[in-house]
Amino acid sequence: MSAKFVQIAIPVPMRQLFTYLVPEAISAAGITIGSRLIVPFGARQVIGIALELSDECELDTSKLKSVISKVDDNYHFDSKLLTFLRSCASYYHHPLGDVLQQALPVLLRQVEQPEVSPTMQWHSAELKTAPKDIKALEDKIAALHKRAAKQASLYELIASHNGMSWPELRTLGFSKAQLNALLEKALIVEQPATIETFSWHEDCLNESNKLALNVEQSVVVSAIKQCHNAYSCHLIDGVTGSGKTEVYLQSIEEVLSQNQQVLILVPEIGLTPQTLSRFEQRFNVPIYLHHSGLNDKERLDTWLSAQRGSAGIIIGTRSAIFTPLHKLGLIIVDEEHDGSFKQQDSFRYHGRDMAILRARQLDIPILLGSATPSLETLQNALSGKYHYHQLKKRAGNSKQAKISLVDVANQPTEFGLTAPIKSAIKQTLAKNEQVLLFLNRRGYAPAVNCKECHWVADCNRCNKSYTLHQKQQLLICHHCGSQKRIPMQCPSCGSARLAPLGQGTEQLEEKIGELFEQASVVRIDRDSTRRKGALAKLLQEIADNEHQLLIGTQMLAKGHHFPNVTLVVMLDIDGALFSYDFRAAEQMAQLLVQVAGRAGRASKPGRVLVQTNFPDHPLLQDLVNNGYHHFARQSLTERQQALLPPFTFQALLRAEANYPSYPEKFIRELTQYQFDGCELAGPIPAAMEKKAGKFRFHLLIQSKSRSQLHRGIMQLLACIEQTELQKKVRWSIDIDPVDLSW
Repeated sequence: MSAKFVQIAIPVPMRQLFTYLVPEAISAAGITIGSRLIVPFGARQVIGIALELSDECELDTSKLKSVISKVDDNYHFDSKLLTFLRSCASYYHHPLGDVLQQALPVLLRQVEQPEVSPTMQWHSAELKTAPKDIKALEDKIAALHKRAAKQASLYELIASHNGMSWPELRTLGFSKAQLNALLEKALIVEQPATIETFSWHEDCLNESNKLALNVEQSVVVSAIKQCHNAYSCHLIDGVTGSGKTEVYLQSIEEVLSQNQQVLILVPEIGLTPQTLSRFEQRFNVPIYLHHSGLNDKERLDTWLSAQRGSAGIIIGTRSAIFTPLHKLGLIIVDEEHDGSFKQQDSFRYHGRDMAILRARQLDIPILLGSATPSLETLQNALSGKYHYHQLKKRAGNSKQAKISLVDVANQPTEFGLTAPIKSAIKQTLAKNEQVLLFLNRRGYAPAVNCKECHWVADCNRCNKSYTLHQKQQLLICHHCGSQKRIPMQCPSCGSARLAPLGQGTEQLEEKIGELFEQASVVRIDRDSTRRKGALAKLLQEIADNEHQLLIGTQMLAKGHHFPNVTLVVMLDIDGALFSYDFRAAEQMAQLLVQVAGRAGRASKPGRVLVQTNFPDHPLLQDLVNNGYHHFARQSLTERQQALLPPFTFQALLRAEANYPSYPEKFIRELTQYQFDGCELAGPIPAAMEKKAGKFRFHLLIQSKSRSQLHRGIMQLLACIEQTELQKKVRWSIDIDPVDLSW
């Protein structure tokens, strides 16, 4: 007999399921767990996920609403993915309906279902060319190499693969104009992608790009192969340039050869072009991308290809962890330490931690790679919870760059650069080598002030100053996004003596161009790479040595391989030395080592110059003289003595409202309760107390036991339901917070 009632997860901020009647017409068609249903909710219709079926109901059935219809397609959650998503919602104490909604592509969340058109791919026309026309085709290709090098590169890439999609080509830095030019010349053809289960064959591997492993790499690959088809977590702790990617590639080969799928997580879109390029060169298998730079249709294509089993490799940012992969055999998390893996709003999950959970549930291996492992991961490796592999030598002939501190306190600067820095840049340019200047502050200047009365242009909605964007002629708040035109005179005293205060990447680009007129300058930050494909294009130009001076934020510092960069200059890193956040020192150390790792990655020796007002600071001295791992072990000892993570476990209750008294009173009322095995700190004003017009307060919950922390959170949630102020504030729970300033 068919079920009469169904429990459905609805995408609303409520920690419960909703019961609906199942009409006979729908019941006859059959509702399965994980299927998508259209149901009424209030005055609207929404997509819900069926989670439980039953013939009986304790509720008053006269008050129940009926399911409107079942979404008639095959795009649903399977049992393994549902189990994983339930675990995610439970661990982060987040409404299950919202978690399931975020795991669906945007187009599958809509009541009006989209028409799913086939994914189009480009192939070489040579496959369709009759033997008598081959000579003419070869002449066209020869002419292409002489007159249009970019088009020739695009053609060679397409010809070497069994179909390539537009998202792949765009990510690799090619344009629609180049693609259309090849179409007009009849060198390529466009065809719908074939929907078939991925299957390994001898043409899937390009042996010519396979590198010989050194002893350290061989040991790691061998250890990973021995753990195949069973859960194991491997930390690959390798210095920058040690060949971690080659270890990934040879580990993936083993998995693909068994017709299993591979999921690769990278922290940011910026690493996707480089990662995709390496994998396209090695494997002729269907590779799909998943990140925010794709449109809704492209993300749906990836989701469907993964679910159907036609995708061999998925490369994506943190949300790719929710991709439905039925034959997943290996997960790789590159740059596992990166804070970008942590979602900072709504469902605040950590992509790395959820990847480990998914690997454990599927009983498959997972690789965590980093030159600067997070202290949590390092502690798990040192304690034996993870397999710990170290790569201490750089691959090939490259050597680790030497880090030197430049004291900026007692010498004049020009455009933020001291004399030793300018001299080093000049010497490097004279050798036709590249220089990377790191400044983690975009815009022209972080503030604008009046020279007469010292007025500063502050954002009325936040406790922060506006950032000056000179090219746009705008003042922009980087916290709430509000904008205003640059005033002609001071609104406080009427003076026209307004001037930028401080320096950002836009200003550095302008000023350094004046100092070194003979060199080409390129800036890579969020402002200069807004357009699709812009980042890949700029990275390719850098690789082709079209630019000598590279200016950028963290975007340019993470994981990129620039063989001709021999000098790295880091400007203004002192802020992290005196932060209230106990993780600031760890994050600054990771950033310094990662940025330093961009220098001297080929045969040319590299060096790193760090400008600081505090060259004698113990943290900087430890990093420069002893390296990251000595610093990390020392930090772990300090954390253990101070009873801080990873030796204790934390959660953060955030509350915000339009009036400052509401969130403070809300949290203070909660502190009157006792939570077993937990310590409370709060209410504490957030580091930026006012943001986007809201006043924000925090409550930090800490426990020596993870299980006790979660029991305390359950008690806290029950107490919140009883407080009157909960309806006057917006609150959220963040499990394992990594940034206390949000």
